[in-house]
Amino acid sequence: MTNAGPAPLKSWLPNQLSLEAIQSIDRLRISDDVRYVALMPDAHLAKDVCIGAVVATERLIYPAAIGGDIGCGMISLAFDADACAIDNERAAARVLAGLYEFVPSNKQRTPRELPASLMHLQLSNQRLRRLAGRDGRVQLGTLGRGNHFLEFQADHDNRLWVMIHSGSRAVGQAVTNHHLQNARHAESGLKYLDFEDGAGPLYLADVCWARSYAAENRLAMLTVVGELMQSLFGVTSDWNSLIHCDHNHVQRELHGGKMLWVHRKGAQSAKPGELGIIPGSMGTASFHTLGRGCADALMSCSHGAGRALSRSEARQKVSGNEFARQVGKLWYDHRRTEKLRDEAPSAYKDIRKVMKAQRDLTRTVRELRPLLTYKGV
Repeated sequence: MTNAGPAPLKSWLPNQLSLEAIQSIDRLRISDDVRYVALMPDAHLAKDVCIGAVVATERLIYPAAIGGDIGCGMISLAFDADACAIDNERAAARVLAGLYEFVPSNKQRTPRELPASLMHLQLSNQRLRRLAGRDGRVQLGTLGRGNHFLEFQADHDNRLWVMIHSGSRAVGQAVTNHHLQNARHAESGLKYLDFEDGAGPLYLADVCWARSYAAENRLAMLTVVGELMQSLFGVTSDWNSLIHCDHNHVQRELHGGKMLWVHRKGAQSAKPGELGIIPGSMGTASFHTLGRGCADALMSCSHGAGRALSRSEARQKVSGNEFARQVGKLWYDHRRTEKLRDEAPSAYKDIRKVMKAQRDLTRTVRELRPLLTYKGV
Protein backbone atom coordinates (compact mmCIF):
# COMPACT_ATOMS: atom_id res chain seq x y z
CA MET A 1 0.00 0.00 0.00
CA THR A 2 2.90 2.30 -0.75
CA ASN A 3 2.22 5.69 -2.35
CA ALA A 4 3.37 6.83 -5.78
CA GLY A 5 4.61 10.04 -4.16
CA PRO A 6 3.95 12.34 -1.21
CA ALA A 7 0.26 12.81 -0.41
CA PRO A 8 -1.26 16.19 -1.34
CA LEU A 9 -0.99 18.81 1.39
CA LYS A 10 -3.11 21.88 2.14
CA SER A 11 -2.38 24.22 5.02
CA TRP A 12 -3.87 27.24 6.78
CA LEU A 13 -0.85 28.31 8.79
CA PRO A 14 -0.51 31.87 10.11
CA ASN A 15 3.21 31.30 10.81
CA GLN A 16 6.05 29.20 9.45
CA LEU A 17 6.45 25.77 11.03
CA SER A 18 9.72 24.71 12.64
CA LEU A 19 12.10 22.57 10.59
CA GLU A 20 11.35 19.59 12.84
CA ALA A 21 7.61 20.00 12.25
CA ILE A 22 8.11 20.25 8.48
CA GLN A 23 10.18 17.05 8.54
CA SER A 24 7.44 15.34 10.54
CA ILE A 25 4.80 16.37 7.99
CA ASP A 26 7.00 15.21 5.11
CA ARG A 27 7.36 11.80 6.76
CA LEU A 28 3.60 11.59 7.27
CA ARG A 29 2.90 12.39 3.60
CA ILE A 30 5.01 9.46 2.36
CA SER A 31 3.54 6.96 4.83
CA ASP A 32 1.72 3.96 3.41
CA ASP A 33 -1.86 4.63 2.28
CA VAL A 34 -1.86 8.31 3.33
CA ARG A 35 -3.96 9.97 0.63
CA TYR A 36 -4.26 13.54 1.89
CA VAL A 37 -3.00 15.80 4.68
CA ALA A 38 -4.48 19.11 5.86
CA LEU A 39 -2.74 21.31 8.42
CA MET A 40 -4.84 23.50 10.68
CA PRO A 41 -3.59 26.97 11.74
CA ASP A 42 -2.72 25.76 15.26
CA ALA A 43 -0.41 23.01 13.96
CA HIS A 44 2.81 22.43 15.88
CA LEU A 45 5.37 19.72 16.58
CA ALA A 46 4.39 16.68 18.63
CA LYS A 47 5.55 13.09 18.93
CA ASP A 48 5.43 11.25 15.58
CA VAL A 49 2.57 13.31 14.06
CA CYS A 50 2.05 17.05 14.49
CA ILE A 51 -0.88 18.34 16.50
CA GLY A 52 -3.25 20.14 14.13
CA ALA A 53 -2.85 17.53 11.39
CA VAL A 54 -5.82 15.97 9.59
CA VAL A 55 -4.93 12.77 7.71
CA ALA A 56 -7.00 10.71 5.28
CA THR A 57 -6.32 7.06 4.47
CA GLU A 58 -8.30 4.40 2.64
CA ARG A 59 -7.49 1.35 4.75
CA LEU A 60 -4.69 1.86 7.26
CA ILE A 61 -5.17 3.42 10.70
CA TYR A 62 -2.34 5.44 12.30
CA PRO A 63 -2.73 5.74 16.10
CA ALA A 64 -0.10 8.49 16.21
CA ALA A 65 -2.35 10.60 13.96
CA ILE A 66 -5.04 10.47 16.66
CA GLY A 67 -2.93 10.93 19.78
CA GLY A 68 -2.84 9.16 23.09
CA ASP A 69 -5.64 11.15 24.70
CA ILE A 70 -8.33 9.61 22.50
CA GLY A 71 -11.55 11.63 22.50
CA CYS A 72 -9.99 14.69 24.12
CA GLY A 73 -12.35 17.58 23.50
CA MET A 74 -14.41 20.52 24.65
CA ILE A 75 -17.76 21.16 26.27
CA SER A 76 -19.48 24.49 26.89
CA LEU A 77 -22.68 25.49 28.69
CA ALA A 78 -24.42 28.75 29.61
CA PHE A 79 -25.98 29.70 32.92
CA ASP A 80 -29.07 31.78 33.49
CA ALA A 81 -26.87 34.38 35.17
CA ASP A 82 -24.85 37.49 34.51
CA ALA A 83 -21.08 37.19 34.54
CA CYS A 84 -20.87 39.64 37.44
CA ALA A 85 -22.07 36.78 39.69
CA ILE A 86 -18.48 35.54 39.98
CA ASP A 87 -16.47 38.59 38.94
CA ASN A 88 -15.22 39.54 42.38
CA GLU A 89 -12.57 38.12 44.69
CA ARG A 90 -14.90 36.58 47.26
CA ALA A 91 -17.06 34.82 44.67
CA ALA A 92 -14.03 33.64 42.70
CA ALA A 93 -12.48 32.17 45.84
CA ARG A 94 -15.70 30.28 46.62
CA VAL A 95 -15.83 28.89 43.08
CA LEU A 96 -12.19 27.77 43.14
CA ALA A 97 -12.62 26.11 46.53
CA GLY A 98 -15.66 24.24 45.22
CA LEU A 99 -13.81 23.11 42.10
CA TYR A 100 -10.91 21.76 44.15
CA GLU A 101 -13.39 19.73 46.17
CA PHE A 102 -15.72 18.46 43.45
CA VAL A 103 -13.63 18.48 40.22
CA PRO A 104 -10.26 16.93 41.11
CA SER A 105 -7.46 17.00 38.60
CA ASN A 106 -6.30 13.42 39.15
CA LYS A 107 -8.77 11.04 40.81
CA GLN A 108 -11.92 10.85 42.89
CA ARG A 109 -11.80 9.91 46.57
CA THR A 110 -14.08 6.94 45.88
CA PRO A 111 -14.71 5.04 42.63
CA ARG A 112 -17.77 5.89 40.56
CA GLU A 113 -19.94 3.59 38.53
CA LEU A 114 -19.24 3.78 34.82
CA PRO A 115 -22.12 5.36 32.86
CA ALA A 116 -24.76 3.18 31.22
CA SER A 117 -23.63 4.43 27.80
CA LEU A 118 -20.40 2.45 28.22
CA MET A 119 -22.06 -0.79 29.27
CA HIS A 120 -22.94 -1.89 25.73
CA LEU A 121 -19.33 -1.31 24.65
CA GLN A 122 -16.51 -3.65 25.60
CA LEU A 123 -12.79 -3.10 25.47
CA SER A 124 -10.91 -5.70 23.45
CA ASN A 125 -8.37 -6.81 26.05
CA GLN A 126 -8.67 -8.08 29.61
CA ARG A 127 -5.93 -5.75 30.87
CA LEU A 128 -7.74 -2.75 29.36
CA ARG A 129 -11.00 -3.89 30.95
CA ARG A 130 -9.31 -4.13 34.36
CA LEU A 131 -7.86 -0.64 33.89
CA ALA A 132 -11.28 0.74 32.97
CA GLY A 133 -12.79 -0.89 36.05
CA ARG A 134 -10.07 0.58 38.27
CA ASP A 135 -8.64 3.87 36.93
CA GLY A 136 -11.66 4.55 34.75
CA ARG A 137 -13.94 4.60 37.78
CA VAL A 138 -11.75 6.87 39.94
CA GLN A 139 -10.91 9.24 37.06
CA LEU A 140 -14.46 9.74 35.82
CA GLY A 141 -15.28 13.41 36.39
CA THR A 142 -11.65 14.52 36.71
CA LEU A 143 -9.90 17.22 34.72
CA GLY A 144 -6.35 16.05 34.11
CA ARG A 145 -3.27 18.21 33.83
CA GLY A 146 -1.24 20.04 31.17
CA ASN A 147 -3.42 22.13 28.88
CA HIS A 148 -6.68 20.76 30.29
CA PHE A 149 -8.77 23.40 32.00
CA LEU A 150 -12.13 24.51 33.32
CA GLU A 151 -12.96 28.14 32.67
CA PHE A 152 -15.82 30.51 33.42
CA GLN A 153 -16.40 33.02 30.65
CA ALA A 154 -18.67 35.87 29.58
CA ASP A 155 -20.20 36.40 26.15
CA HIS A 156 -20.97 39.70 24.38
CA ASP A 157 -24.15 40.09 26.42
CA ASN A 158 -22.23 39.39 29.65
CA ARG A 159 -23.97 36.04 30.08
CA LEU A 160 -22.03 33.54 32.18
CA TRP A 161 -20.67 30.36 30.50
CA VAL A 162 -18.42 27.50 31.53
CA MET A 163 -16.00 25.68 29.21
CA ILE A 164 -14.14 22.43 29.93
CA HIS A 165 -11.23 20.84 28.07
CA SER A 166 -10.48 17.23 29.01
CA GLY A 167 -10.22 13.73 27.57
CA SER A 168 -10.14 10.00 28.22
CA ARG A 169 -7.57 10.16 31.03
CA ALA A 170 -5.49 7.02 31.61
CA VAL A 171 -7.70 4.70 29.58
CA GLY A 172 -7.14 6.47 26.25
CA GLN A 173 -3.37 6.33 26.56
CA ALA A 174 -3.53 2.67 27.60
CA VAL A 175 -5.60 1.85 24.51
CA THR A 176 -3.01 3.54 22.30
CA ASN A 177 -0.05 1.82 23.97
CA HIS A 178 -1.70 -1.61 23.82
CA HIS A 179 -2.50 -1.46 20.12
CA LEU A 180 0.83 0.03 19.12
CA GLN A 181 2.37 -3.23 20.33
CA ASN A 182 0.47 -5.03 17.56
CA ALA A 183 1.08 -2.40 14.88
CA ARG A 184 3.23 -2.73 11.77
CA HIS A 185 5.81 -0.24 10.58
CA ALA A 186 5.22 1.77 7.44
CA GLU A 187 8.26 2.49 5.29
CA SER A 188 8.30 5.97 6.86
CA GLY A 189 8.67 4.45 10.32
CA LEU A 190 5.18 5.32 11.57
CA LYS A 191 3.13 2.46 12.98
CA TYR A 192 -0.23 1.47 11.53
CA LEU A 193 -3.07 -1.03 11.97
CA ASP A 194 -4.88 -2.53 9.00
CA PHE A 195 -8.66 -2.11 8.96
CA GLU A 196 -8.96 -5.27 6.88
CA ASP A 197 -7.35 -7.59 9.41
CA GLY A 198 -8.12 -8.29 13.06
CA ALA A 199 -5.92 -5.61 14.63
CA GLY A 200 -7.59 -2.62 12.97
CA PRO A 201 -11.21 -3.33 13.97
CA LEU A 202 -10.17 -4.12 17.55
CA TYR A 203 -8.37 -0.79 17.84
CA LEU A 204 -11.31 1.09 16.33
CA ALA A 205 -13.70 -0.53 18.80
CA ASP A 206 -11.48 0.55 21.68
CA VAL A 207 -11.26 4.07 20.22
CA CYS A 208 -15.05 4.15 20.31
CA TRP A 209 -14.99 3.18 24.01
CA ALA A 210 -12.36 5.82 24.84
CA ARG A 211 -14.23 8.57 22.95
CA SER A 212 -17.42 7.68 24.80
CA TYR A 213 -15.60 7.68 28.13
CA ALA A 214 -14.04 11.08 27.37
CA ALA A 215 -17.46 12.53 26.53
CA GLU A 216 -18.96 11.11 29.73
CA ASN A 217 -16.02 12.48 31.72
CA ARG A 218 -16.72 16.02 30.47
CA LEU A 219 -20.44 15.65 31.09
CA ALA A 220 -19.80 14.42 34.66
CA MET A 221 -17.70 17.50 35.41
CA LEU A 222 -20.23 19.80 33.80
CA THR A 223 -23.05 18.34 35.87
CA VAL A 224 -21.07 18.86 39.08
CA VAL A 225 -20.22 22.44 38.11
CA GLY A 226 -23.91 23.14 37.51
CA GLU A 227 -24.75 21.79 40.97
CA LEU A 228 -21.95 23.87 42.50
CA MET A 229 -23.18 27.08 40.88
CA GLN A 230 -26.72 26.33 42.01
CA SER A 231 -25.60 25.82 45.60
CA LEU A 232 -23.27 28.85 45.71
CA PHE A 233 -25.24 31.44 43.78
CA GLY A 234 -28.67 29.99 43.05
CA VAL A 235 -28.11 30.05 39.27
CA THR A 236 -29.39 27.37 36.92
CA SER A 237 -27.72 25.70 33.95
CA ASP A 238 -29.18 26.16 30.48
CA TRP A 239 -28.77 22.70 28.96
CA ASN A 240 -30.28 23.89 25.69
CA SER A 241 -27.08 25.89 25.15
CA LEU A 242 -24.82 22.82 25.33
CA ILE A 243 -21.99 22.51 22.79
CA HIS A 244 -19.90 19.31 22.88
CA CYS A 245 -17.15 18.18 20.50
CA ASP A 246 -13.86 16.29 20.45
CA HIS A 247 -10.62 16.75 18.53
CA ASN A 248 -8.60 13.51 18.85
CA HIS A 249 -10.33 10.81 16.82
CA VAL A 250 -10.58 8.73 13.66
CA GLN A 251 -13.82 8.10 11.81
CA ARG A 252 -15.12 6.98 8.44
CA GLU A 253 -16.17 9.94 6.27
CA LEU A 254 -17.06 10.60 2.65
CA HIS A 255 -14.71 13.01 0.88
CA GLY A 256 -14.34 13.50 -2.87
CA GLY A 257 -16.67 10.60 -3.55
CA LYS A 258 -14.54 8.16 -1.50
CA MET A 259 -15.01 6.68 1.95
CA LEU A 260 -11.86 7.51 3.91
CA TRP A 261 -10.53 7.10 7.40
CA VAL A 262 -10.13 10.68 8.62
CA HIS A 263 -7.70 11.05 11.52
CA ARG A 264 -7.79 14.28 13.52
CA LYS A 265 -5.09 14.99 16.09
CA GLY A 266 -5.78 18.33 17.72
CA ALA A 267 -8.31 19.24 15.03
CA GLN A 268 -12.09 19.15 15.07
CA SER A 269 -14.74 18.31 12.54
CA ALA A 270 -16.24 21.39 10.86
CA LYS A 271 -18.98 20.13 8.58
CA PRO A 272 -21.43 22.74 7.23
CA GLY A 273 -23.30 24.20 10.20
CA GLU A 274 -21.54 21.97 12.75
CA LEU A 275 -21.07 23.63 16.14
CA GLY A 276 -17.56 23.78 17.51
CA ILE A 277 -15.46 25.22 20.33
CA ILE A 278 -12.06 26.84 19.78
CA PRO A 279 -10.41 27.92 23.05
CA GLY A 280 -7.67 30.48 23.29
CA SER A 281 -4.82 30.24 25.76
CA MET A 282 -5.18 31.06 29.44
CA GLY A 283 -6.33 34.67 29.75
CA THR A 284 -7.35 35.11 26.10
CA ALA A 285 -10.62 34.89 24.19
CA SER A 286 -12.33 31.65 23.16
CA PHE A 287 -14.87 31.09 20.39
CA HIS A 288 -18.00 29.14 19.55
CA THR A 289 -18.07 28.37 15.84
CA LEU A 290 -20.04 26.94 12.94
CA GLY A 291 -18.26 24.78 10.38
CA ARG A 292 -18.17 25.83 6.74
CA GLY A 293 -17.50 22.34 5.36
CA CYS A 294 -14.30 23.25 3.49
CA ALA A 295 -13.47 20.23 1.32
CA ASP A 296 -9.76 21.08 1.07
CA ALA A 297 -9.53 20.94 4.86
CA LEU A 298 -11.40 17.61 5.02
CA MET A 299 -14.18 19.62 6.72
CA SER A 300 -11.99 20.41 9.73
CA CYS A 301 -10.75 23.37 11.74
CA SER A 302 -8.33 24.06 14.58
CA HIS A 303 -8.85 22.83 18.13
CA GLY A 304 -7.31 25.87 19.79
CA ALA A 305 -4.48 28.36 19.50
CA GLY A 306 -1.64 25.83 19.33
CA ARG A 307 1.66 26.05 21.14
CA ALA A 308 4.30 28.55 20.03
CA LEU A 309 6.81 27.46 22.68
CA SER A 310 7.51 24.05 24.12
CA ARG A 311 6.82 23.68 27.83
CA SER A 312 10.53 23.77 28.67
CA GLU A 313 11.03 26.91 26.52
CA ALA A 314 8.09 28.63 28.19
CA ARG A 315 9.41 27.85 31.66
CA GLN A 316 12.75 29.34 30.70
CA LYS A 317 11.28 32.52 29.19
CA VAL A 318 8.26 33.28 31.38
CA SER A 319 8.75 34.24 35.03
CA GLY A 320 5.99 34.09 37.60
CA ASN A 321 5.60 37.87 37.52
CA GLU A 322 5.46 37.85 33.73
CA PHE A 323 2.82 35.14 33.77
CA ALA A 324 0.67 37.19 36.15
CA ARG A 325 1.10 40.24 33.93
CA GLN A 326 0.08 38.33 30.81
CA VAL A 327 -3.14 36.86 32.26
CA GLY A 328 -4.15 40.25 33.66
CA LYS A 329 -7.39 40.37 35.65
CA LEU A 330 -8.15 36.68 35.25
CA TRP A 331 -9.15 34.94 38.49
CA TYR A 332 -7.01 31.86 39.19
CA ASP A 333 -5.19 30.24 42.09
CA HIS A 334 -2.10 32.43 42.48
CA ARG A 335 -0.45 29.80 44.65
CA ARG A 336 0.06 27.82 41.45
CA THR A 337 1.64 30.62 39.43
CA GLU A 338 5.07 29.00 39.26
CA LYS A 339 3.62 25.71 38.03
CA LEU A 340 1.45 27.45 35.43
CA ARG A 341 4.21 29.40 33.68
CA ASP A 342 4.28 26.98 30.71
CA GLU A 343 0.59 27.82 30.13
CA ALA A 344 1.25 31.56 29.70
CA PRO A 345 -0.46 33.25 26.73
CA SER A 346 2.94 33.87 25.11
CA ALA A 347 3.54 30.10 25.06
CA TYR A 348 0.71 29.83 22.52
CA LYS A 349 -0.02 31.29 19.12
CA ASP A 350 -2.14 34.42 18.88
CA ILE A 351 -5.70 33.05 18.84
CA ARG A 352 -6.98 35.96 16.74
CA LYS A 353 -4.41 35.23 14.04
CA VAL A 354 -5.42 31.57 14.18
CA MET A 355 -9.09 32.46 13.76
CA LYS A 356 -8.30 34.83 10.89
CA ALA A 357 -6.27 32.14 9.13
CA GLN A 358 -9.22 29.73 9.13
CA ARG A 359 -12.02 32.02 8.00
CA ASP A 360 -12.67 29.61 5.12
CA LEU A 361 -13.01 26.70 7.54
CA THR A 362 -15.27 28.01 10.28
CA ARG A 363 -17.39 31.00 11.26
CA THR A 364 -17.44 32.64 14.69
CA VAL A 365 -20.88 32.77 16.28
CA ARG A 366 -19.83 33.80 19.79
CA GLU A 367 -16.70 35.25 21.38
CA LEU A 368 -16.11 34.65 25.08
CA ARG A 369 -13.80 36.51 27.44
CA PRO A 370 -12.21 34.61 30.33
CA LEU A 371 -13.21 35.36 33.92
CA LEU A 372 -11.85 32.49 36.03
CA THR A 373 -9.60 29.55 35.10
CA TYR A 374 -9.11 26.34 37.07
CA LYS A 375 -6.27 24.02 36.03
CA GLY A 376 -4.76 20.85 37.37
CA VAL A 377 -0.98 20.87 37.75
